[in-house]
Amino acid sequence: MRPATVAVPAAPLAAALLALAAVAATGFDQRSALPPAAERVFYGFFLDRYPLFAFALVYALARILAVAAGPGPAGPVRRILGALVGLALVLTLGLYPTFGGMVLRSGFATGGIAFLNQAPMWLAYALGAAAAAASYGAALGLGVLLTNRDPRPRSGWGRALAAGAGRLALGFGALWFALAVLGLARDAGIGPWPRRALTIPEFGISAVLLVLAFLPHSVVVTGLSHTRTSNPLIEPPRSR
Repeated sequence: MRPATVAVPAAPLAAALLALAAVAATGFDQRSALPPAAERVFYGFFLDRYPLFAFALVYALARILAVAAGPGPAGPVRRILGALVGLALVLTLGLYPTFGGMVLRSGFATGGIAFLNQAPMWLAYALGAAAAAASYGAALGLGVLLTNRDPRPRSGWGRALAAGAGRLALGFGALWFALAVLGLARDAGIGPWPRRALTIPEFGISAVLLVLAFLPHSVVVTGLSHTRTSNPLIEPPRSR
C-alpha cells in the first residue's frame, strides 16, 4: 500500500484532532471575541447541543483538501475548482443559515418527527443521525468526486454502478455511525463547551469521541483507495 493511500484518508482525522487541541490549548469558548456576524452564525442551539459537529466540519473540509492534493486523474484546474465547490457545499450545508445548517436541522427534524409519532427513542435517534449523515455525506462525497475522481467507468457501466453503490453504502454507513457518536457528546461528559473552555479531561473525552466516530470512515476510505489503485480494471497500469 502506497504512503499516499494512507496519508490522504488519515489527514482529515488528524486535522480534526489538531483543531480540537487548538481549541483546548487556547481556551477558546463563547467569551472569546469574535466578529458579531460570526457570533450570530456559530453560537446558538445547535452548537450548544451538538458541539463536536464543529470538528466534523473540519474533517469534511480537510478530506476535500487532502483529495485535491493527493494522487488522482484530475489536473490542477479541476482540483482547484472542484475543491472550491466542495468546500462551499460543506460550509453551506453545515453553517447556513446558522451553525448546523441543513445537516443538523434535517437530523433534528427527522428524529423529532419520528419520536412524536411514537417511535422508540433509539430508533428516532438513529433516523435523525441517518438524515444528518445523508446531507453531510452528500456534500462531502460530491466535493471529493468533483475534485479528483474519474467519473468514467473502466469496466462497463454495470460493474461500475454496482461498485459505486457498494462504496456509497459503506461510506454512508461510516458517516451515519460518526454523526451518531458525535451526537452523544454531552451525555459522554464533554462538559458545557463552548459556554466555557474545555478542561483536560473534557479534551480527552472529546478526542476519544472524534477518533471513535471517524476512524471507521478513515478505514473504509483507505480500503477503497487501495482497491481503486490496485485493481487493473479501475486503475490500469500506465505504459512505460
